[in-house]
Amino acid sequence: MDDKIISHSRALLQECDAVLIGAGSGLSTAAGLEYGGERFQRHFPDYIAKYGMTDMYSAGFYPFASLQDKWGFRSRQVKLNRYDAKVGDVYLKLLDLVRHKPYFIITTNVDAQFERAGFDKRNIFAVQGDYGKFQCTVPCHNKLYDNESQISAMAAQQADCQIPSELVPYCPNCGEPMMLHVRIDNTFVENSNWHAAKQGYSEFLGQFHNQKLLLLELGVGFNTPTIIRFPFEQFSRQFPHTHLIRLNKDDARSQDKLKAHNLLVEDDICQWLNKLAEI
Repeated sequence: MDDKIISHSRALLQECDAVLIGAGSGLSTAAGLEYGGERFQRHFPDYIAKYGMTDMYSAGFYPFASLQDKWGFRSRQVKLNRYDAKVGDVYLKLLDLVRHKPYFIITTNVDAQFERAGFDKRNIFAVQGDYGKFQCTVPCHNKLYDNESQISAMAAQQADCQIPSELVPYCPNCGEPMMLHVRIDNTFVENSNWHAAKQGYSEFLGQFHNQKLLLLELGVGFNTPTIIRFPFEQFSRQFPHTHLIRLNKDDARSQDKLKAHNLLVEDDICQWLNKLAEI
């Protein structure tokens, strides 16, 4: 990585008054939570053989024939990525980078790596939910339910890619099936905690938009660009003292011309963090 990129990044981090982190799936991929390739082949050989699956992301949309089939896959996926996965080194280094500045995080990731790494959960807006929660599929109410013990039981008691029928989770209120608290459509529950996090994001922008605000966008692609990528570009143009650092291994381009002092870097997030950590 070009030393000029590192020196410019370091200067922006030192000079800013606050940091707004926008994180997408590329950051968790850099942390080792790869959804395809060798990691998928190692943990899902039976699903590859039975269903011809190629990766965890596309497998999440598979039209399983039963809830036992669905939760066989989902429980293994969640246990692997939410509960068994170690906290990624990139998250720990990122925390070291920003811990002495006011910061806020908006992320589309649902693996809770930020919270597990030690970031203040009051400063995290996980827009798309959390693998670690269940919600009613209707939904008949807005309560979320911790699911670690149920996920672990499902993952432990699988046979032929199915879980026992008695382990299928149902809503304790209306009796309909439960689902992961991950946004797929308008049934996604936006409870009081979700709205409080959204409000925190808005208040952070309100507090720092006229100060030296650094937008640090990491691994955000074009799956849902209207949540982080496009707004960050807009903030960079709109707020007078704002700078943007965008790291995206595949495509760091912007929709249109941004300020010359912004950094759009098509390179490895791990390498960037490692270089910044050097004295």
